Amino acid sequence: MNHPSNDTQAVKLTGADIAKHNSRESCWVIIHGRAYDVTEFLPEHPGGPKVILKYAGKDATEEYEPIHPPDTLDKFLDKSKHLGEVDMKTVEQETKEEDPDEQDRQARIQRMPILEQCYNLMDFEAVARRVMKKTAWAYYSSGADDEITLRENHRAFHKIWFRPRILHDVEQIDLSTKMLGTKVDIPFYVTATALGKLGNPEGEVVLTRGAKKHNVIQMIPTLASCSFDEIIDAAEGDQVQWLQLYVNKNRDITKRIIEHAEKRGCKGLFITVDAPQLGRREKDMRSKFSDVGSNVQDTGGDNVDRSQGAARAISSFIDPALSWKDIPWFLSVTKMPILLKGVQRVEDVIRAISAGVQGVVLSNHGGRQLDFARSGVEVLAEVMPELRRLGLQDKIEIYIDGGVRRATDIIKALCLGATGVGIGRPFLYAMSAYGLPGVDRAMQLLKDEMEMNMRLIGCNNVNQLGPEFIDTRGLSMHTTGVPSDTLGLEIYDPMVGPQEKARL
Repeated sequence: MNHPSNDTQAVKLTGADIAKHNSRESCWVIIHGRAYDVTEFLPEHPGGPKVILKYAGKDATEEYEPIHPPDTLDKFLDKSKHLGEVDMKTVEQETKEEDPDEQDRQARIQRMPILEQCYNLMDFEAVARRVMKKTAWAYYSSGADDEITLRENHRAFHKIWFRPRILHDVEQIDLSTKMLGTKVDIPFYVTATALGKLGNPEGEVVLTRGAKKHNVIQMIPTLASCSFDEIIDAAEGDQVQWLQLYVNKNRDITKRIIEHAEKRGCKGLFITVDAPQLGRREKDMRSKFSDVGSNVQDTGGDNVDRSQGAARAISSFIDPALSWKDIPWFLSVTKMPILLKGVQRVEDVIRAISAGVQGVVLSNHGGRQLDFARSGVEVLAEVMPELRRLGLQDKIEIYIDGGVRRATDIIKALCLGATGVGIGRPFLYAMSAYGLPGVDRAMQLLKDEMEMNMRLIGCNNVNQLGPEFIDTRGLSMHTTGVPSDTLGLEIYDPMVGPQEKARL
């Protein structure tokens, strides 16, 4: 069948036109009121063909929207496959079966606590757990394997105790510092997290606005729901943003991304180095298990592993061959400071210095990659004494992320020698539950906490923080008990085993 021409088409396509193309042999879908022929793309789709075939001949916008940036089809689908506008009045609206879980969720949304009842970052997580869609919550909250690292990331901070000084004039408190040459009002940044629209229909631009209000830096994720340019365009004035990069197997694509980011004003390139393969996030996998495509005219099978759900579908381009030998190439294609995100031992920090990069992020990917990887703060406690011994402490900027939930966590990291910390999930949860007002309140709570705790530890500004203010002996003893974190235990979503089928 001949496709309508984009140039000559004057009449909109109808729902009946699209509905005829509902098989592997001819698969059309509607996205945001426009039709696309994705037949030839089916074998190439990272999530496998069935996830598309489920919507063959139908409107797939609702499924597509949270997972794909709006410019995805323009970038990856040949223009000849863009079929034109659809008269949405003619598209048959599917009658969705009433979902008891969704009904319960809507009822919980009506009973949500008011924003002012959130007094700390854990509170936002507790609310988000109850009001987010199950699949979205599972994606955001899941960790690798037994989720030991996911939980221990926060608990590691509990092994560090303060040694406050007294009778120090703390009337004036200055929380500002510099990160990669940019002055910020408080030593944290919004670290990169994928698929913002799973939690809020506006996606990552909500975090952009919150970061602007509080003068902190936002790291733009490669796997954002919003397009890179949307997030850049949402910045105001001289607001600073960094780019988190998953390295594409096609280096030409990678180079274009880097050059475009630099042209648009990004001030830092954070190359993720801890994800040559996705970790198994079983809580997320279990929430996505469904017989997709069962209602489609489809006689062929496929051998694609869709068990990782959205995560696998959006990340299959990542290059597992990335190695130290690639660093000189990165240094040659950009003037942005380059940092390695996901470093987990002191030897690699020293090697990063030798390689000429400007910084590292000590991180285990929020506990989503290698289970039993140590927390960033534990690695930091190992790294900084060795850098000082070698006289390298000023050669590189050191950041950490993972498990930061209190201003005391930020202070402990800075006492150990970090330049700043990245915070990801808490702002996603605040955004998912309350939108921009939630992000605003979460950031303000951290500022208020930090000002209070700086006074209580006996420091006026972050430059005064150092190892003399903390006792880290508990970090070296993994078997040592730590105080129970009742907030964390209350909101932790326990893993479950296989569930019985419903009775007939």
